[in-house]
Amino acid sequence: MRPFRIEIPDSRLDDLHRRIAATRWPAGDAGPGWERGVPPSYLRELAGHWQSGYDWRAAERELNAHPQYRTEIDGATVHFLHVRSPEPGARPLLLTHGWPGSVVEFLDVIGPLTDPRAHGGHPRDAFHLVLPSLPGHGFSGPELEPGWDVGRIARAWVTLMDRLGHDSFLTAGGDWGSLVSLELARRAPDRVVGAHLAMLPTLPSGDPAELAALSDADLGRLAKLTRYDEELSAYLRLQSTRPWTVSYGLTDSPVGQLAWIVEKFREWTDSAEVPEDAVDRDRLLTNVSVYWFTGTAASSASLYYESAAHLRALFTPGAQHPPVTVPVGVAAFGADPVTPVRALAERDLPSISHWSEFERGGHFPAMEQPEAYVGDLRVFARSLRGQG
Repeated sequence: MRPFRIEIPDSRLDDLHRRIAATRWPAGDAGPGWERGVPPSYLRELAGHWQSGYDWRAAERELNAHPQYRTEIDGATVHFLHVRSPEPGARPLLLTHGWPGSVVEFLDVIGPLTDPRAHGGHPRDAFHLVLPSLPGHGFSGPELEPGWDVGRIARAWVTLMDRLGHDSFLTAGGDWGSLVSLELARRAPDRVVGAHLAMLPTLPSGDPAELAALSDADLGRLAKLTRYDEELSAYLRLQSTRPWTVSYGLTDSPVGQLAWIVEKFREWTDSAEVPEDAVDRDRLLTNVSVYWFTGTAASSASLYYESAAHLRALFTPGAQHPPVTVPVGVAAFGADPVTPVRALAERDLPSISHWSEFERGGHFPAMEQPEAYVGDLRVFARSLRGQG
């Protein structure tokens, strides 16, 4: 366990600013809408702010305000925050981010989760937080050998919690963080006391009677999932098959990396026109900056390649999955394109013991709706103690 601080040299910041200024922009104009992708007028303005208005040093100080470490697990460098609560009865909580996210996703919930007393909450709801960067992501990258799929990450997280002295713990996350949390629950049921999921794909089995029993709202969720599969998941197919090919442009062009990420935040969040409707602009740029400064476009995308079989099974109707026996909590945020259908979720995961519905918020709830996200984690954790 080596203490770690983020210290990007001035030369790297200068290089970022020069590259943005020297961007070769596409000719023509796709119009103001997002149907063809990120609108040029929007991206030019956002890139200009990244170049001359955004303060990376302020973001760096905010990240460095929390204890950070690096360790080697199974040949990979793993970066993580370990933020202990001042409350003696705090419970360990492992929070895992997704793609294209990072530990930046959780900056707004660290304080309320670790020190609820200081944020208007009850000390019984305190957690000791462990927030790792996925292998190949952020400051856990970019060097990464092949073979790091969801299962290997789950094994590594058990090792990480061992080294930190957490014999039992809750696990939570969205996107890949949800999939890793489920895999942890499967592989280490003696260690995981509960898994909280902010994303859970649910597919019909193909039985007409099953579809006939669903409400109009549930059918609407399945229609959103179909749109995601047919229109929004091109990135998934590309990164599952040719992650390196796209990474050359993303690693060389900050505006390319910005566009690749910001499109997902617009499509997957509770935004009306632009991502900033749902997520703070500078927080979004901090997340993009982590990918840029660490050069992890290829290594982060490789998780899709390594876990391609896992993803195929996840999105195959009627596929059988290994059972999960520990309690599972689900937070369904209405703007997520992968909003779960409860009846189908309970068919696949009979150990679901907690279910919450939120009209506002999407794929990045800890960034979009931090109070709701924190509140739901607290309610789930209380239910595991029988506190209601």
